[in-house]
Amino acid sequence: MNLPYFLGCPSWNDAAWRGALYAPGLPASGFLASYCSAFNTVEGNTTLYAWPSVQKIERWAAVMPAEFRFCAKLPREISQAPDLRDVGELIIAFRTLLEPLGTRVTPFWLQLPGSFGPARLEELTELIDTLNRPIAVEVRHPAFFAKGEEERALNRMLHERGVERICMDTRALFSCQSRDPAVVHAQSKKPRLPVRPTAFSDAPQLRFVGHPALEANDPFLAPWLGKVAQWIEAGKRPHVYLHTPDNRLAPELAMRFHEQLCERLPGLPQLAVAPMQSESQLSLLETAR
Repeated sequence: MNLPYFLGCPSWNDAAWRGALYAPGLPASGFLASYCSAFNTVEGNTTLYAWPSVQKIERWAAVMPAEFRFCAKLPREISQAPDLRDVGELIIAFRTLLEPLGTRVTPFWLQLPGSFGPARLEELTELIDTLNRPIAVEVRHPAFFAKGEEERALNRMLHERGVERICMDTRALFSCQSRDPAVVHAQSKKPRLPVRPTAFSDAPQLRFVGHPALEANDPFLAPWLGKVAQWIEAGKRPHVYLHTPDNRLAPELAMRFHEQLCERLPGLPQLAVAPMQSESQLSLLETAR
């Protein structure tokens, strides 16, 4: 898929996508190949919670196309360590584990907890230098969003190293007033912080957590459509990851984003999505209303 940007979802192994992204009878073993035929990147949530086995990495490497991007999240043992300067050996071990994926692991993602504040900036600098690979960082401490010297120090450090500050946008999620358990759970887990549309390299990173009703996301997507189009026209190759509260509709939201981006950038290739999905998308949209 020859897109000028990377577009994907938080994972590929969701059985609820049968009949939408995947054929109804597709076994789970076929999900990754089918996912890679539609999208060219995935947010590697799986590695945040558990180290994959060597055999699993080898299976992924055999299926993922060379141009595919697997944004592997550094495991919690690293990102949530009391001192990031103590995890050098873990970083090297994790980097070595993923070596069969080659350049498909670009960038690594570091998702820091809300407790990680400005006083620990030196730790973050050392971790970035130890990893010595393309990396993107997500911060959640309020001081990094206060437009003060602490935020400027973070941005300077990242910019000097060409490290992306992941753009997290949860405004659509928190605009939802539903008491549906999936929405309530997502709102309890996701940060509610100001949006920072930064681009410190040629690969800016966007995580958009959406409303369960697909059309309700359009006003929140509109500024990002303009920004992503601007980045592409400037020669950058952004990464865009679409979430919904339980991610059942994440593929549909990603498709919606791409359809609307095509209106901004005529000539963009269409996604290679099976024809059966058109009816499924309409059904899922009605369910979400």
